[in-house]
Amino acid sequence: MKLQESYLSDFISLLFPQLCAACGQTLVANEHLICTECRLTLPRTGFHLQPDNIVAQQFWGKIELQGAYALFYFAKGGKVQNVMHHLKYKGIKELGKLAGEMAGIDLVKNDVFRSIDLIIPVPLHKKRLRERGYNQSAHFAYGLAAPLNATVEENNLVRVAATETQTHKSRFERFNNMQEVFTIKYPEKLKGKHVLLVDDVITTGSTLEACGIQLLQIEGLKLSIATIAYAE
Repeated sequence: MKLQESYLSDFISLLFPQLCAACGQTLVANEHLICTECRLTLPRTGFHLQPDNIVAQQFWGKIELQGAYALFYFAKGGKVQNVMHHLKYKGIKELGKLAGEMAGIDLVKNDVFRSIDLIIPVPLHKKRLRERGYNQSAHFAYGLAAPLNATVEENNLVRVAATETQTHKSRFERFNNMQEVFTIKYPEKLKGKHVLLVDDVITTGSTLEACGIQLLQIEGLKLSIATIAYAE
C-alpha cells in the first residue's frame, strides 16, 4: 500500500509540481515550501546575537524594548520578497508558520526571548482579514509558540480603524497614519507579562510602534518584537 501511495504521489508531482516559494524551482522529495538550498542561503540577519541591532535602534527613544529581531533581510526583487509575496498574496499561509519555526531556532539561544510569556501578532482590520482570509503575522506567531514555550494571544490587541496604504509614505506620515488605530480588549490578561509583538515585515517600524505604545500602558508589561523580514 505504501509503495502504491508513493507512486501516486510521484505521479501527482509530475502533473502538478510543487515549487519553492523563494526561487521557484521544483521541490524534490522531502522538501516542503522552501527548497534545501534556499533554506541554507536565504539572508539571515543574526540579530538574536546583536542586542543593539538595526531593528532595535529604530525604536530607541520611542518605545522601550527588551529585545528586537528579524529573521531575514528583505531586498526588492530578492528571494525573501518572493516568500513574503507567497505568504501574503498567494494564500500559502503555512510559510508563516515555517518562518516562525526557523526564527524560534534563533530566539531560544537568547535569554531575553526565552522569557517570553505571550506572543501577539499585529492584527489586520476585519475588512482586510475577510479579504485575505487569514492574518499572516498570526501564522508566524503560531510557528514561534512551540520553540519559545509561549502562548499566542491573537484576539486581544485589535485594529479598530482601517488605514491607508503605507507604501509611499514617509516615516512621519506612516506614524500619523497609525494613530488611534489599535486598542486592547482585555488589558488585565497582559499585566506583568513579557509580550512578543510580531509582524511580517518591518520598514519604518510605525505599525509596531503604534501597537507598542498601547501595550506599554499596561502595568508591568515588558515588550519585545520579532518580524519575518527587515527592509532597509
